[in-house]
Amino acid sequence: MELIQCWAGYKHRFVRIFSSIPHQCGITNKDDRKHLIPEMNSSLLRHLPAIDEILLQDRIADALVSVPREQVVQWAREEVDLLRQRVLVGEELQVEGLMSLVVEQVIGRLSQDYSARMQTVLNATGILLHTNLGRAPLAEAAVAHVQAAAGCTNLEMDLGSGKRSIRGARVRELLAKLTGAEDAIIVNNCAAATILTLQAIAAGREVIVSRGQLVEIGGGFRLPEVFESAGVRLREVGTTNRTYLRDYENAVDEETGAIIRVHRSNFQQSGFVTEPAIDEMVLAQRPKDIPVIDDLGSGHVVDLSERELPEIIRNEPRVQQSVSAGADLCLFSGDKLFGGPQCGVIVGKKKWVSKLAQHPMMRALRADKLILAAMEATTEIHLAGKSAEQVPFFQMLLQPVEAIRNRCEQVLESLRSNLSSDIRLSIESCYSQVGGGSMPGAEIPSFALSVRSESSNYSVETMASRLRAGTPAVHARISEDSMLLDLRTIQPRQTAALLEALAKWGEEMP
Repeated sequence: MELIQCWAGYKHRFVRIFSSIPHQCGITNKDDRKHLIPEMNSSLLRHLPAIDEILLQDRIADALVSVPREQVVQWAREEVDLLRQRVLVGEELQVEGLMSLVVEQVIGRLSQDYSARMQTVLNATGILLHTNLGRAPLAEAAVAHVQAAAGCTNLEMDLGSGKRSIRGARVRELLAKLTGAEDAIIVNNCAAATILTLQAIAAGREVIVSRGQLVEIGGGFRLPEVFESAGVRLREVGTTNRTYLRDYENAVDEETGAIIRVHRSNFQQSGFVTEPAIDEMVLAQRPKDIPVIDDLGSGHVVDLSERELPEIIRNEPRVQQSVSAGADLCLFSGDKLFGGPQCGVIVGKKKWVSKLAQHPMMRALRADKLILAAMEATTEIHLAGKSAEQVPFFQMLLQPVEAIRNRCEQVLESLRSNLSSDIRLSIESCYSQVGGGSMPGAEIPSFALSVRSESSNYSVETMASRLRAGTPAVHARISEDSMLLDLRTIQPRQTAALLEALAKWGEEMP
């Protein structure tokens, strides 16, 4: 299969090179080109498989159950055409092998297409919020609520009166209650929340921000570019490492539209650094019509100060603290430390939230019914004080390290008899990370199953690649010459699926 995939990647290039030879020799007439084709190859052209015959092959017929016929026909035509070009450039092929060549190539393309589809992936990387794997997995209650909302639902309907209601009214009330804010709205991500806030409140005016908070978020988006897109002017104050309250106060003038604090959730500053806290910024000398915006990013709402966790985790600023300090607006993500779906949440004083809700951009940035359903269920869990028991992020974060070691031992024992003698399994201590651009540098002690191969036929990269290609796919972490499966990020209910995937993977190893 690896050879087939390799050929699929390079055959187009080879065909272009060799098929251009007749043109380079000045032979463009089709009749003249026929003289270049040996009699054997001319016979091969007559035996190229027909599309209808290809579709009747068992493996192709099975694929038609789940793949559109038009797509398979297109792949078959392209593969036959490539085979024709190989014949024309003089490649020696066997007539009886032509059909199998085309079928193998079509099946290979089907496999590539399937691997690109959205599917379940078991996260064994030890990164709790893996951006490439969709960040926070949803709580079971949130998944159930999304399924219930997938059909017709009372998205903008008051079932009592039968009249139109406000979209997401209940989840807005829940978020306001959870954070202590007067009102709340939801948009499709936190970057959208920032743009909407800046545009609705300070378009055409200046927004004051500390020079040390001009962060770059995921995907290469930089805060100055976000400011520019929102139609506001950036007013930097302080220095990279030190900003004082007086810097903000001295910058306020008739051009000021807002003051913003941006939490550096994806990197740390240490050493000779200082900046005012949000409660100090709220008390800064400024006109009442200039709001203080707190862009918290990560959406931390659970008190972890008494937990046995790294200091950076225990000290992560919570949304409730910012609201109680008097910030006019607080912005955060729903899919990071909140443990919900991707969205941006804006909570704060009704005066300012209402202004955002009525802005024309709100309709373009609003969340759909599935996001609102997932957020409603996740917020209910937080309000009930069940975050540690029901939200997967907190289940992973707060799992005792010895419990993880015990699970590693159980998996190890179950796998011993199912793997080749060339595979070496052991349990290693390691560190998990929060990820998702949150709590940078926070290392959480964990244990992982270490997998090594003593066969020279398989590198650690090959082993990991084969594991990702399985069903279900398992994404592991590579560490030097071993593949690590950190079970902190494998939920207990996923253990059976992990064992099944590893057993299948072991059967394919020599």
